[in-house]
Amino acid sequence: MAQWNQLQQLETRYLEQLYHLYSDSFPMELRQFLAPWIESQDWAYAANKESHATLVFHNLLGEIDQQYSRFLQENNVLYQHNLRRIKQHLQSKYLEKPMEIARIVARCLWEEQRLLQTATTAQQDGQVAHPTGTVVTEKQQILEHNLQDIRKRVQSLNLRVLDLESPGKVLEFEVNQAVGTLKISLIDLNGNSQAAATRQKMTQLEQMLSALDQLRRQIVTEMAGLLSAMDFVQKNLTDEELADWKRRQQIACIGGPPNICLDRLETWITSLAESQLQIRQQIKKLEELQQKVSYKGDPIIQHRPALEEKIVDLFRNLMKSAFVVERQPCMPMHPDRPLVIKTGVQFTTKVRLLVKFPELNYQLKIKVCIDKESGDVAAIRGSRKFNILGTNTKVMNMEESNNGSLSAEFKHLTLREQRCGNGGRTNSDASLIVTEELHLITFETEVYHQGLKIDLETHSLPVVVISNICQMPNAWASILWYNMLTNHPKNVNFFTKPPVGTWDQVAEVLSWQFSSTTKRGLTIEQLTTLAEKLLGPCVNYSGCQITWAKFCKENMAGKGFSFWVWLDNIIDLVKKYILALWNEGYIMGFISKERERAILSPKPPGTFLLRFSESSKEGGITFTWVEKDINGKTQIQSVEPYTKQQLNSMSFAEIIMGYKIMDATNILVSPLVYLYPEIPKEEAFGKYCRPEAQPDTEFPDPGCGECVSRNILFSIILF
Repeated sequence: MAQWNQLQQLETRYLEQLYHLYSDSFPMELRQFLAPWIESQDWAYAANKESHATLVFHNLLGEIDQQYSRFLQENNVLYQHNLRRIKQHLQSKYLEKPMEIARIVARCLWEEQRLLQTATTAQQDGQVAHPTGTVVTEKQQILEHNLQDIRKRVQSLNLRVLDLESPGKVLEFEVNQAVGTLKISLIDLNGNSQAAATRQKMTQLEQMLSALDQLRRQIVTEMAGLLSAMDFVQKNLTDEELADWKRRQQIACIGGPPNICLDRLETWITSLAESQLQIRQQIKKLEELQQKVSYKGDPIIQHRPALEEKIVDLFRNLMKSAFVVERQPCMPMHPDRPLVIKTGVQFTTKVRLLVKFPELNYQLKIKVCIDKESGDVAAIRGSRKFNILGTNTKVMNMEESNNGSLSAEFKHLTLREQRCGNGGRTNSDASLIVTEELHLITFETEVYHQGLKIDLETHSLPVVVISNICQMPNAWASILWYNMLTNHPKNVNFFTKPPVGTWDQVAEVLSWQFSSTTKRGLTIEQLTTLAEKLLGPCVNYSGCQITWAKFCKENMAGKGFSFWVWLDNIIDLVKKYILALWNEGYIMGFISKERERAILSPKPPGTFLLRFSESSKEGGITFTWVEKDINGKTQIQSVEPYTKQQLNSMSFAEIIMGYKIMDATNILVSPLVYLYPEIPKEEAFGKYCRPEAQPDTEFPDPGCGECVSRNILFSIILF
C-alpha cells in the first residue's frame, strides 16, 4: 500500500502530527494530488546533487501540469485554482534553488515514515487506547471519571433547581392568599389571632417554609460541593495535564518525541467549561427564586454571591489557561529548528483556544506583539528591540483547522530590528551576545461571553532572533540549553547566569538531534565518545556536570573551535550528504582512535569503518582500514577527511566504491573490502552508486577536492 494511503488510515493523534509537517513550503494538497509520483522519486539524492534536483524539480512542474489537465477535464475549478497557485509559488521560490525543495520533501517523507513506525509500534505493544486514539494513563482515566461525575451532578442539580421552583410557587400563592383574606404577612407569621383557621393557616405556611428552606439549603450545599469538585479537576487539568503538555512541547521543539496532540485536552477542558456555564445559569436561577420568595435566614441570600464569584473565577481562569500556543514560532525553511527567527524572514506560529464553543467562531481577534512585558528588562540588559511586520492580527476560527478546533495560524510574520544609535541596542552595556538574548512573542485577545469579559494572553517559548544565518548553530544551542534545563515559560534572563546540565540530560538531547532528522539516534558507545570529548576520560559519566560555556563557547582541548560548533557541522553533514548511509547504520561515526585500533586490529586486511573527523571544524567524514605491511605487521590507516566541498562533487558511497591506492607492485588496488564487522563493500554501498559511476571514473581527491585520474595515488595518513 502506498505510504500516503497508509497515513490516511492512522488515528487522530497521528493525523494531527501529519498536518503539522506541511506548510506553504510544501503544501499538503500537492502531496495528496501527486502522492504516487512523489513517493517514487529519490528526494534524498536530489537534496545532495544539484543537477538531479534540477531534473526532479522540472519533472515535478510537469506532473503538476498533467494533474491540472485532469482537473480541467473534470471541470474542477477549485482544484485548478489551487494547483495553479501552488505551481506559481514553487516556481518563484525554488526555480533557482531546487535542492531546497528536495530537502523539504525528503524530510516530510521521512517524518511520515517515522509516524507510521510509531503508530505500528504502539499498535503492536497493545497500549490502552482512548476513543481519540491516544494512550490513556490510569491517572487520566481517573480524571475522565471525575469529569463524567461532574456532568452527571450538574444534570442532577439542574433538575433539583427546577423542582425547587414548585414549592416556592405554592408558598408564594398561599402567602398571597393569606395576606388577602387573613391580613397577615410573612414577617409576622407568629402574630396573635383569634380565629382557629388563622392558626391552622399559619402552621401550614410555617411547614411549607421549613420544607422550602431545607430544599434550598440542600441545593446550596450540593452546589458548593460541586464547585469544589470542579476546582479540584480544573487544577488537575491546568496544573498537571496542561503543564505536562507544555513540557512535552518543549521537548518536541528540541527533537524529542512529538507527543503533543491537544485534542484530548481540548475535549476535557471544553467539557468542564460547559459544566461551569450550566452551574452559573443555575446560580442565576436561584437568584430569580430568591426574588420571588425570600425570608429571614434564606440560604440563597447568604451563599449565592460567594457561589457566583467562585464559578466566575473558575471559568475565567479556565479560559485563560486554555489559550495556548499550539505551534511555536518557526521559519518554514528550517522546520527542525523552531524558536530561532532570522530578521526579515517569514515565520509561522499558531494559537488555539482549548474551549471549543461554536458561538466563539470568528469572534476572537488575536493580536501579536514581541517583548510586551520585557521592555524595561531589555533596556537594563542592553538587548535589541524588534517590531513585528506582516499580518499581526487574525480572527480565530474553526474552518482553517483540520479537526475543527478554534485556532488562528499566522503564516506571514517577520521581525525587523529597531535601529538605535549603536546598532539597535540600548545605551546600557550588553552583557549577552545576540544568540543568548531571549525574546517572547505574545498573543492577546478579549472574550465576551454570557455577560463576561475575559482578557486572554499567552506567549511563545523564548525565541532567539538572529540577523545572519551563520548565527543559527549558536542560536540553536541556546534553544537546546534553555528547554533542556527549565520549564519556566518566561525566563528571558536565563543566560545571564545559565545553569549547568548533567551529562545524562545532554546525552539525551544530543541523541535527539540525530533521531529527529534521521532514522537513528546515538548509541551508548557513540555518546561515551562525545562525553570524553566534553569531559575528558572518566569511568562513569552519569551525573557529571557540564557548563554552558563548556558546551558551546569554550574551544575543545587542542582545537580552535567549540564542541557544539564541531558537532552541529557533523549533524549538517549527515543530513545533507550521508543520510542514507547513516540510516543504514553503516557509519560508526563517533569513536576514539584507541577504540578504533582495538576493534580493527583483529580483523582481516581490507576491513574498514567510517567515522567523523575530530579535526575538521566544518564537519568531515573519513574511513579507516586494516592492512598488512611487507613484514606481515598489521597497520591501521585512514584517508584525509572528506568535507562538504568534496561531497558536493561525488557521493560518499561512490568515493568508497572507487577508492584505490598503489600497492607495492605499483598496481592500483582497493584497500576497502569489508565494512566492519564483515559486510562486503558492494553489498553495503553498491545500491547507493549511480550506474554510470564506475570505480575507474575520476573522483575528488580528499586533500584538495580536485578531480584526479584513477592512476594517481590518494594521500593517506598512517597512525
